[in-house]
Amino acid sequence: MKPISKILTLKNILIGVLILFLDFVLYIFLGVYMMKYDDFYQESEGEYFSLESMELDEQIVYIAFNVLVLLNIVILVYLIYRIIIYFLKRKNTNLQYLDYPEDD
Repeated sequence: MKPISKILTLKNILIGVLILFLDFVLYIFLGVYMMKYDDFYQESEGEYFSLESMELDEQIVYIAFNVLVLLNIVILVYLIYRIIIYFLKRKNTNLQYLDYPEDD
């Protein structure tokens, strides 16, 4: 297991910041592009935010936006999992060998 000083190098921090920045820029781009749908929506085309009422490019952006949100949630859960595992290993705790009180 690597010490945290070897994981948090300047290179790794810059890569993380770049990924966050690109994610943020993509999130803003997709959100601004969806404003086109808001501006030109007509009730006669269908229910608001239904795929039937959207043009093809708006459908693609809408699906990409939702995929981006889902991907961010999956990555966040994975990072939390990795942090928990890191600290459990750091404490040198092996959960299968913990002494639990025996049932009477």
